[in-house]
Amino acid sequence: MVFSTIEFLFQFLPIFLVGYYLTPPRYRNVTLVAGSLIFYAIGSGWYTLLLILSALINYALSHAITRAKVRDPHRAKLLFILGLIYDFGMLVVFKYTNFLIGNLNGLLSVFHVSLPAAKLILPLGISFYTFQVTSYLIDVYTKKVRPASSLLELGTFVCMFPQLISGPITNFGEMQPQIQKRRVDATMLEDGMQTFILGLGAKTLLANPMGGLWNNLGVIGYDSISTPYAWLGAFAYSFQIYFDFSGYSMMAIGVGKMLGFQLPQNFNLPYMSGSAAEFWRRWHMTLGRWFKNYIYFPLGGSRKGSLKTIRNMLVVWAFTGLWHGASWNFVLWGLIFFVLLVLEKNVYGKFLERTHILKHAYIIFIIPLTWMVFAISDMHQLGTYFTRLFPFLSSQETQSNTRDVMLALHNYWKILIPCVLFCTPLPLHYYKKYRKSGFCLIILILIFIFSIRAMMTQTNNPFLYFQF
Repeated sequence: MVFSTIEFLFQFLPIFLVGYYLTPPRYRNVTLVAGSLIFYAIGSGWYTLLLILSALINYALSHAITRAKVRDPHRAKLLFILGLIYDFGMLVVFKYTNFLIGNLNGLLSVFHVSLPAAKLILPLGISFYTFQVTSYLIDVYTKKVRPASSLLELGTFVCMFPQLISGPITNFGEMQPQIQKRRVDATMLEDGMQTFILGLGAKTLLANPMGGLWNNLGVIGYDSISTPYAWLGAFAYSFQIYFDFSGYSMMAIGVGKMLGFQLPQNFNLPYMSGSAAEFWRRWHMTLGRWFKNYIYFPLGGSRKGSLKTIRNMLVVWAFTGLWHGASWNFVLWGLIFFVLLVLEKNVYGKFLERTHILKHAYIIFIIPLTWMVFAISDMHQLGTYFTRLFPFLSSQETQSNTRDVMLALHNYWKILIPCVLFCTPLPLHYYKKYRKSGFCLIILILIFIFSIRAMMTQTNNPFLYFQF
């Protein structure tokens, strides 16, 4: 189920909230888990059993590991490894099986042998809840947290529907106190509703129209577009993916507040960054935190010399690319960021820090290019798109409609201007300053009304990150 749908807003959410608020506080986790499983089952059907199994197995293993740590550390380590194999094994089976088969078929083609593709559907949110539950198991094994006191407690952490499908990715240590005891009052409900409406507006009023602009390029064909239109398309996709995912995160945080939870911030104006490193400190912040805490630091981080630091960064960014999708363009996308971060760290990073305009121009130029690698999975089509962005890369003369960009600007300028504006700190500054005023309330009501209207008329509404 998608947050930006009439069914969620006017059926599931109000019914759930009424039942949740009427439930005595000590039993609210029961209501939350039950509602979350219903929410997940509506979109995933029988795959809900995988989610339940994940909670059951990791709960049992975490307690078995804790007991074995005292008497038999070797057994504890074995149980821990088995837990990781199960958690990541499920992710690999459902997300990467056909990717592996496709690459194996490429190698076997010389023998005229081909393996059939597996008939698997990717369970919604499996990348997110796998990372969340493995962080719990790792933290229990390393004694950063104690095991969940009950299966209900861990089930609440794993299944909580606001962040189940697309994050933010939380860890058990920050959520356990809130799971055990939290305050739900009118102030948090109001604050949560406001945050949710802002996220809904970002998704429906900004991301979806930009998705329409981007999709138009694919309909026309990349080999038929002009260079200015190709650049406009790159910026359109950059806006789409930002407002799509940050909008979802705001809605998740908003629903969390309605339930009494403080979920972590996931975006912090990433397009205002002055380097690729800063961009990733501001973009999908909880994913970056996960890779830093559970891969980069265990490998040694930056403490064992420059060569091992580069190795560790390579591993992190290869996995970051693969986490986003089972396709070579995602691996290439991750490796591009690895190269950019190494260059910034060792070549031109200090120079960028001393500049003001240039470092922002660098991000405005480079980030949309990386998103093109992310967005276009077909390598041939990706090459074609880059020859439209940079015509000098192609030795062939191509014909295109040079007026296409003017038509697109005529159709979308009313959306492009607020997209640029809402990438800056200015709207957030004034929102914080006047959020308690009547004028702000009117603006929020208008955003909600226009969002509902958009939801009823738009055909392009799914969240991009649901596929990851």
